[in-house]
Amino acid sequence: MDTKHIHIRDYDYPLPDERIAKFPLPERDSSKLLVYKDGHISETVFRSLPSLLPEGALMVFNNTKVIQARLHFRKNGDGALIEIFLLEPADPVEYQENFARRGSCSWYCLVGNLKKWKEGALTKEFIIHNSKFIISATRKGSHGTSQLIEFEWKLEGNSDSSLTWAEVIDAIGELPIPPYLNRKTQESDKTTYQTVYSKIKGSVAAPTAGLHFTERVLADIDARGIEREEVTLHVGAGTFRPVKSEDIGGHDMHTEHIAVHRRTIERLLAHGGQAIAVGTTSVRTLESLYYMGVLAYGNSNSSLFTLHSSLSPLHVPQWMPYEYDNSLSTTEALTALLHYMDEQGEDVLHSSTQIIIAPGYKYHIVRQMITNFHQPQSTLLLLVSAFIGDAWHDVYDYALSHDFRFLSYGDSSLLSLS
Repeated sequence: MDTKHIHIRDYDYPLPDERIAKFPLPERDSSKLLVYKDGHISETVFRSLPSLLPEGALMVFNNTKVIQARLHFRKNGDGALIEIFLLEPADPVEYQENFARRGSCSWYCLVGNLKKWKEGALTKEFIIHNSKFIISATRKGSHGTSQLIEFEWKLEGNSDSSLTWAEVIDAIGELPIPPYLNRKTQESDKTTYQTVYSKIKGSVAAPTAGLHFTERVLADIDARGIEREEVTLHVGAGTFRPVKSEDIGGHDMHTEHIAVHRRTIERLLAHGGQAIAVGTTSVRTLESLYYMGVLAYGNSNSSLFTLHSSLSPLHVPQWMPYEYDNSLSTTEALTALLHYMDEQGEDVLHSSTQIIIAPGYKYHIVRQMITNFHQPQSTLLLLVSAFIGDAWHDVYDYALSHDFRFLSYGDSSLLSLS
C-alpha cells in the first residue's frame, strides 16, 4: 500500500453534533466500552475492562497533565482582547525547567486577534496570596505559524519574582477544552479533563482515553497481575489540526515531545516487546520507541544514521516507518535503545516524534489499545484503521447505532490487533 496516497475522504463518517459528548458522565468508569476482537464486536461498561485484559500483561499509560494554556490580555489594559495560547516552551526548552522558572520565560504560542497587537508589551495584573503581581507579554518574532512570546512577571512595586511560571499560569490561565465542544471552560473541567494519574505538566489537550479510569479500575487491573508503566507525551494543539490535503502525503504531522524511563523499556523487553496502550498518545510513544531504537542501532551504520542526522539524534520523522524495511526485531530495537541510554548516561529518554500511523503501517509493540471515538477524516482515525483494518467501519457503525457518545468526553473502546 502506498500510504502517502491514501485519500482522507475515505476515512469519513457522519457525526451529528448531538452524538458529541459535551460533558463527561458523573462517574468516569460508568461509560460504555465497545470491545473489538477477532472480527467480533460487543459492548459492556468501562469498569469491566480489567476482566477483559490478559493476566500478566503490560499496560502503558500517558501521565501528562493538561496546563492552563489559554491566557487573556487586554491591549493597553482595557482595549482589544488578545488571546495567547501556549504551545511549547522556548526558553528554557525543557518543560519542567520552564515551569520552575521565576521571573521570566519564553514560549511558542498561537495568538488570537494578532492583527490588533502590532507592537509593545501586553500587561495584566493578578493577585496571589493577597499580593498583586504584574505580568507582561512581549512578541519576539514569528516561528512558522506561531509567535515567540517572552513573559516577565514580578510583584507590583519591586523586582520580586518569587512565583514560578507554573504558579502564574495556574492563577491567570484557562484550561483549554477541545474546540468541538462549542462551550466555555467550566470549573468542573479542571478536574474532569485530567486523568486520575496525571502528573507531568505540559499538555494543552488531555489524553482522553485515560479519562475513564478510576482508582477502582486501576486497583482491579493490579489485582489481575497486570503491570502498569507510564510514559509522558505532551499533547499539542496539533492534535486537533484537520487533514486539509486530499492525500495524507500532503499533511505535516506536528512534533510531540516524549519522556520514557529506562525501567519502562526494560519492562517492555521483559514482556517480549508487547504492551497494551491506553490512548493514541501512548500508541504513538510506544511505536516511536521502536524507531528510536532503529536510529540508536544505526548509530554505527552511517548510511542509516546520516539520513536523519539533520534532526535530533533519535527524533522520529513522519515517514520513517514507510522508508525503513523493518528488518530489526522489536527486541533488538529496544535493546539498542538501552545501550544508547547507557552511552549517554541517561536514565530517562527525552526525544520527539512526528510519526504518522496510517494503513500500511506495521505495529511493533502495541497489541491492544484503549481509545475513544475520533473525529472523521482525522489522523487518529487513520491510526485506528492501521490497527484493525477496514473493520473500523463496522466499529464506528456499531457505536453510532448503539448510542455511544463520541470524542473527548465520550465513551471508549478496547481494540485488539487484527
